[in-house]
Amino acid sequence: MKKIILIALFLMCIVGPVSAYGLYLTCPEEVQSGLPLKCTVDSDFPAGTTFNLVLYQSSYTATQIRKQPITIQSDHKTMNLITDTVGLPGGQYKVEMQYTGTDEERLRSDSRTMLLVTIIDRSGEIEITSPVTQDLDEALRIEGNIKDGGNKGIELEVHGPDGRIFGPQWIQTKAEVRNNAGVFTQKVSVTGAGDYTVDFSDSEGYVGTKSFTVVAPTTQATAIPTTKAVVKTTRTTATPTATPWPTTEQSPLSPLTVMGSLAVAGMLMVLTGRRAQ
Repeated sequence: MKKIILIALFLMCIVGPVSAYGLYLTCPEEVQSGLPLKCTVDSDFPAGTTFNLVLYQSSYTATQIRKQPITIQSDHKTMNLITDTVGLPGGQYKVEMQYTGTDEERLRSDSRTMLLVTIIDRSGEIEITSPVTQDLDEALRIEGNIKDGGNKGIELEVHGPDGRIFGPQWIQTKAEVRNNAGVFTQKVSVTGAGDYTVDFSDSEGYVGTKSFTVVAPTTQATAIPTTKAVVKTTRTTATPTATPWPTTEQSPLSPLTVMGSLAVAGMLMVLTGRRAQ
């Protein structure tokens, strides 16, 4: 009888671990806002098993921020999970792996499916004093100060529409006498209009990101003066012409008529001369 009980207990010990699976979530305790939250997951669940990685903002109530599906692969290698934190305010957050199946009781008791993460927001430590919208001819001027930066320097990395164009590179800061802020100024040459982001880091790590917009100079179209064609109209003064009096048109005489008239005149002259004698 004792042997039967021992065998039963032994089988229970064997069956127990086989029927349950482990899921182990690992995340950093804190991360700077704007940087990716990098977590890892190890599991011996069967390939194809899907979980949801959910990020909650923890306050009085949990507010869901991000959710992404995670599927176990056949090689069961450690899975790297990256969650975006851009724009998230500082505070405490909860990262949780949620099983999408109906038999969550198959998790082993030592599984770790939930962690608390603190997001640190230092973006307010950077003050920009140069215009955030600049003309292409003058861009890109990055001027401002970092809280308590003194003379420690600051690291810049600039990204534009075509990728990284500057840095990461440390530049000098000068201590502000009244509050020990680290004043910085840097000119980065850009060749095109668009949106640019500047990542700031100091000796303690990432601080924050600031955005700039570069616009192309406004070209005003040169007005071409329109020349009105001047049409010169020559006004001709009409000189009044006297209307000729009507003339009697004489019909031309035929040569026979003229010769007859001359002959008659000659005969009359002869006759007149004889009478006079």
